[in-house]
Amino acid sequence: MTRVITLMPVRLAATRLPNKPLLNINGKTLVQRVYENVQKALGDVSDIAIAAGDQLIVDECNKFGATAILTDPALPSGTDRIAAALKVLDPKGEKYDVVVDFQGDNLNVDPKVCLPLVEMVQRTNCDIATCGMVIQNEEDKNNPNVVKIVMGLEKGQTEAPCLYFTRATAPYTRNPEKCENQDLYYHIGIYVFKASSLQKMVSLPTSVLERREALEQLRALENGMSVRALLIDKIKLIDEAPADINTEEDLQNSLPYIK
Repeated sequence: MTRVITLMPVRLAATRLPNKPLLNINGKTLVQRVYENVQKALGDVSDIAIAAGDQLIVDECNKFGATAILTDPALPSGTDRIAAALKVLDPKGEKYDVVVDFQGDNLNVDPKVCLPLVEMVQRTNCDIATCGMVIQNEEDKNNPNVVKIVMGLEKGQTEAPCLYFTRATAPYTRNPEKCENQDLYYHIGIYVFKASSLQKMVSLPTSVLERREALEQLRALENGMSVRALLIDKIKLIDEAPADINTEEDLQNSLPYIK
């Protein structure tokens, strides 16, 4: 039986919205609301813990009964943070096989999207599973702030190995008449790792293309790790609300929809 843990990386040092995990959203903090969404969706199949970058977050998690591991606030990424928490929770690497990385500000992201990614790791033995969506907005195709997955999908297929991640507009279609599927794909930054692959990834030095594109998932590809992606149609619990909270505007736009 596969043993799964969901780890939520959370830290206070957000420049655009300081202390956002502790913001009160209609009576509950952001970190509590995201934790409760994850618990409701994944609690039957996964242990859940918070990889905290600050003692104040640990203190808040203790109030609502969540397991929280204090990690070094200087860690450079959420991936490093969940790997550090995993070492505390499973120091011998014997307790968990699969790790779900669910961001602690994903207030309106449906945690159930992680379930088929867990199944993908189990079924294919890939190192990392992630997800994508078809890009419908033409402006997004040329926006370097929008990360794209390069993968080969025939029409009707929904899953494939990831060959590259890029901020460029890719792949290019040279012969449209010979190519039925000309879609481009958003990368949705939700990851499910084999536990051993997570520890391997954070032990590797930053890679050439990772530095060039500022995309840490390229480190995995450059070092021969297998990454697969699943196309999904919907990611949000409420269509009208922001997926995550990064700014005061996101917060205000979320309040009417959160009970």
